[in-house]
Amino acid sequence: MIPMVDAFRLPWRRGYAPAGPRESGVLPQARDAVGSRIAKEVILILAGSALIAASAWIAVPLPFSPVPVTAQTFAVLLVGSVLGSRRGAAAALAYLGEGSLGLPVFAGGSGGAHVLAGPTGGYLVGFLAGAWLCGVLAERGWDRRVRATALSMALGNLAILLPGLLWLERFVGPERVLAMGLIPFLPGDAVKIAVAAVILPLGWKLIARLRTR
Repeated sequence: MIPMVDAFRLPWRRGYAPAGPRESGVLPQARDAVGSRIAKEVILILAGSALIAASAWIAVPLPFSPVPVTAQTFAVLLVGSVLGSRRGAAAALAYLGEGSLGLPVFAGGSGGAHVLAGPTGGYLVGFLAGAWLCGVLAERGWDRRVRATALSMALGNLAILLPGLLWLERFVGPERVLAMGLIPFLPGDAVKIAVAAVILPLGWKLIARLRTR
């Protein structure tokens, strides 16, 4: 049994080779097939970035911290696990690019490059690492069981938290960084990881449906 993410790789990742000179009549169809697959890859990446953006609108400001509670961690870990390392990281990168251009995709509908330079910038950049790591682990079979999936997402969450805390420390100081950027979020992160691990198979079904169209 192969990891689910391996079933959705691009054709040249699965050993695809274009037709030779004697099979030139097949080339137009091959080009169309590859073009269709590339289009679907782009759709998946943009859909992943859209899910992360939508989750940012679920935001609860905390009076004692510049970091709000959002559903973004849930979305990032799910996107990475479903799409794989490269597409997951690409979706996170697309999301950061959209926000940097001023689109209202950051927490609470904010946007602009200044958000990345603010207290929450480390967490946002950490989305790249979190999505990529969850994708890598899924590609190695960690997506086959709920417990292993939850563990992979916990590691992905850690990959988000580390750069977030290091960057936040510049704004709040080392003595307050854990109280303002980590401890209040641990219970919610545990719930989001559990939910994402349980609904992961639904993401596979949606991708499989897209591939059959």
